[in-house]
Amino acid sequence: MPTAYRGPHWNETMSDSKLPKRDRAQRFLFEQTDIRGEIVHLDATYRDILAIHEYPPGVGRLMGEFLAAAVLLATTLKFEGKLVLQARSEGQVPLMMVECDSQLQVRAIARGAQEATAERFDQLLAGGQLAITIDPNSGQRYQGIVPLAQSSLAHSLEAYFQQSEQLETRFWLAADENSAAGMLLQQLPAQLVPDRSDRQNHWEHAATLAATLRSEEMLQLSAPELVHRLYHEDPVRLFEPLAVNFCCSCSRERTLKALSSLPREEVEELLQELGSITMDCEFCNQQYRYERKDLGEVFAKNGQQTLH
Repeated sequence: MPTAYRGPHWNETMSDSKLPKRDRAQRFLFEQTDIRGEIVHLDATYRDILAIHEYPPGVGRLMGEFLAAAVLLATTLKFEGKLVLQARSEGQVPLMMVECDSQLQVRAIARGAQEATAERFDQLLAGGQLAITIDPNSGQRYQGIVPLAQSSLAHSLEAYFQQSEQLETRFWLAADENSAAGMLLQQLPAQLVPDRSDRQNHWEHAATLAATLRSEEMLQLSAPELVHRLYHEDPVRLFEPLAVNFCCSCSRERTLKALSSLPREEVEELLQELGSITMDCEFCNQQYRYERKDLGEVFAKNGQQTLH
């Protein structure tokens, strides 16, 4: 790895004045070796999601790490669609799920976690599995599953990549009550450096420096500052940042479609008992209320008998 100082530098076409200074992801690339990186910071996005459900502190920080990890993973998507990062466990958090689409719009939920008191990862998600689902808008859906490592989400993700991608990949994740952050390093297929020994030396150099990062630095420093802090003696290119925001994909049309898939008799019973049907979105707490006339039109379109 060259040691001549060049430092990280900006893409000349970069213009990020309109982007939020914190809720964004930013890629960097080592120019003389086959390694890429990604850094994400979440402030308002993270707080907006936590404000909806008011999770216990340990669950909130865990969700922050999941959000940062999902964004890091989604930046690799080369198609329109979404990535779902989901953990099921026998611990105090039965289900943790984060969705991030190709526009870096995120939403998240933790089910059954309101009474959780633990702070440690191995207690919150004891005996669990981690699933990563790639769901393109058009094309085949893919899912990979690995056991949750006892120590951290970062180690669980590294195990996933070791098993499925067979590329050296490291994650660093951090969250407190106000912010979440993450960094990814990944070795790319050999192009610039074909020699296996040189590739390994370059990887160890980059990963060893990244391992010196403290959680406080990840949460407080911007992406350019972090890259400079770690790799100021290496030729690194920092790319244009991408905005990240909280956006729920629920809609009246989608919930109405879900209702129309139920047996007509079951819907009729609910209407007779309640007068209307209300559906809640678990992710954003948005409520959708449907009366008989709303559902009658849908069932008629589907060729079912009109509700009476």
